[in-house]
Amino acid sequence: MTKKPTRVVVTGVSGRMGSLLVRLVRDTDDLTLTGGTDKPGSAAIGLDVGLAAHLGALEVETVDALDKALAVADVVIDFTTPEASVTHARACAAAKVPLVVGSTGFSADAKAEMAAAARQVPVVMSPNMSVGVNLVIEVARELARRLGDGFDIEVMEAHHRMKKDAPSGTALRLAEEVAAGVGRSTDVIRTARAGQVGERPRKEIGVQALRGGDVVGEHTVFFFGDGERVELTHRATSREQFGRGALRAARWVVGQPAGLYDMTHVLKA
Repeated sequence: MTKKPTRVVVTGVSGRMGSLLVRLVRDTDDLTLTGGTDKPGSAAIGLDVGLAAHLGALEVETVDALDKALAVADVVIDFTTPEASVTHARACAAAKVPLVVGSTGFSADAKAEMAAAARQVPVVMSPNMSVGVNLVIEVARELARRLGDGFDIEVMEAHHRMKKDAPSGTALRLAEEVAAGVGRSTDVIRTARAGQVGERPRKEIGVQALRGGDVVGEHTVFFFGDGERVELTHRATSREQFGRGALRAARWVVGQPAGLYDMTHVLKA
């Protein structure tokens, strides 16, 4: 018996990532697009999702609230804003529909809201859905562990001028993982330096953000030693890998028990 395609709803279909996800789902045999949303008041509301995403017609209407699209959904993929993602997570929890979230810039309160939704449904939440960058995060932690306290660690990231949060969620995740690798708490992470800051504390982990042009995303972890330096870099040249990673997460999360997951769980499946 042929397995039925997984039914996918995409949020924010007129945005850059939303329209990319609509195209990727359309072009994937084991997935089918059954719904799409855009923010209330958007000119896309009421349009065919394919037209809202600057593609051909797909015979699916764009709606202004996620709960209107969940009756025919197996999974939702959400790359919007932290505020919208929290609203979407509540809707998914109420409808018992799994959720994949690639939004970034969550506050502590917003993270708590996402965790609350994950007690009702499975939620994959990752600041970066790229398969490559998630493997780099694993390698960075292991490098930190092996190099130890003899190396100063710095994280630098670059993104396009339109990105709203800084540092990026991926850079912060890298800093958290290398801190864990050398047995330090996240209290040692420093996201800004200016003025007479004094000598660099030995256990500090710095995170620096660059913004400009159309940079999709670059992340480098520097391990500065005496007489040598190790650099670990990931460069994204297209948003496609974020979308393909999200589709991989969407396939995986359907059928999982309620809980908060990340790409580490997906890639180890």
